[in-house]
Amino acid sequence: MVQIQRELTERALEILAIPEGSQRLILDVGTGTSISGQVLSEYGHMWVGTDISRSMLEVATTQEDLEGDLVHADMGHGFGFRPGTFDGAVSISALQWLCSAEKKCQNPMKRLATFFSSLYACLVKGARCAFQFYPSNPEQVEMITTAALKNGFTGGMIVDYPNSQKAKKYYLFLMAGFSEEIYSEAKQVIMPQAKSESDDEEDSDEEKKRYKPKEQQVGVYGKRKNHTTRQIFKQKNRKSHSEFGQVKSKSWIMAKKERARKQGKQVAADSKFSGRKRKDKF
Repeated sequence: MVQIQRELTERALEILAIPEGSQRLILDVGTGTSISGQVLSEYGHMWVGTDISRSMLEVATTQEDLEGDLVHADMGHGFGFRPGTFDGAVSISALQWLCSAEKKCQNPMKRLATFFSSLYACLVKGARCAFQFYPSNPEQVEMITTAALKNGFTGGMIVDYPNSQKAKKYYLFLMAGFSEEIYSEAKQVIMPQAKSESDDEEDSDEEKKRYKPKEQQVGVYGKRKNHTTRQIFKQKNRKSHSEFGQVKSKSWIMAKKERARKQGKQVAADSKFSGRKRKDKF
């Protein structure tokens, strides 16, 4: 578990693309026992870690080689740091908790908006963010990316090993505005490359049969390979033609009623008004 979190943190640092030999002040959101903070220290960076769990922070303080600062805070309540404090931000396996409400008073959308707005404020212009998380469904990915874009960030999703059920990892890459120093020639977001099976061992044929990817639509750079999320939702809710004819037509209604009768259900008797469109209200 520790080794996996270290590898995820190293991948997040790779996405941040900090020049070699440079020292930066990084915000570690959801630092936990500061495993990711230790990796940041090994790479020569200063860091501040925040976490909602006081017990995990107490475990982190017992480490002799702890170099960063720890803050007990709920990321859904935002940050109280001064504007332009941090040069970048990372988060390992924490962002998905903003999508769930543990109390009735909690609103996931409001918590996400508070998180991203306060994060944007405490970052320097052009700062990069790399957030690794585990979404439960495509709706959570859409919710998180929408909240980030609404609060000034640019970027998208990076999916490492998209065809592997076990090795697939989601990273949210964000930029807080544009830095003239870095993008003097063209103001455009340069997306980091996602890792694929060519960079690692591919899954065996038996594993591919056992684990059929449910989210093949998610691709690199925050785009969908086949459809966008909105298109997928529209296709689910779109009225289509079925085996009984056009939906809500008279033939469709009669066929559904006949099927219900065969199933032994109580069905209203047919009449000349069956399937007839009601008059528009005045």
